[in-house]
Amino acid sequence: MPGFDHVIAKSLSEVIEKNLGIKTVQKIERRLFEKYGISWSQSLEEFEKLDFVLKELFGNAGTKGLERRFCESIFDSKSEKTNDSWITISDPSINSIIIQTFGDLERKKIIESIISVPKIIYEIIKECDLPQTSGYRKINALINDGFLIPTEFEIKENKKIFKYICVFKNLKIDINSNKIKVSVQLNDSQQEQCSFLHTIKA
Repeated sequence: MPGFDHVIAKSLSEVIEKNLGIKTVQKIERRLFEKYGISWSQSLEEFEKLDFVLKELFGNAGTKGLERRFCESIFDSKSEKTNDSWITISDPSINSIIIQTFGDLERKKIIESIISVPKIIYEIIKECDLPQTSGYRKINALINDGFLIPTEFEIKENKKIFKYICVFKNLKIDINSNKIKVSVQLNDSQQEQCSFLHTIKA
């Protein structure tokens, strides 16, 4: 599934491998394929399935403890205790991807144009006054990286034309004593649909 699950997937994979070791991860991979017919990378974006396999191996209490550790390796634990829906990301790789994305002026413009209202790609390019070829390329890169997700669609000439929205509704980048901290508020659908956050809070 696209979205925030995809943004954090690579770092989550590294965190799990570091905590469990490669042999255990390979065992989990085999069980995921046997049970659901999915790969390791797919399970990171459909975390409820990985959660099921972890519970088979480690039991409910053991899995809860492991998932808490995974979560604390990626997010600032203080941000989970507040009720304002801000999530502070402590993982340097994820922070770097977000900062690089927002550091590109055209990508930033694209994201700002659909941070609250979904639009079709043609409208985004027109509104942001982007060259068509590079505009399409940058929008597709943002979709592939998980920053833009499809919401509703229109039917034009018997084709589905999707509207896209940014996974974040707010973002803060704080730089303090050479430390960079990125905090995000997910949009309403991502708060419900992010399988990793949804599963560990269950």
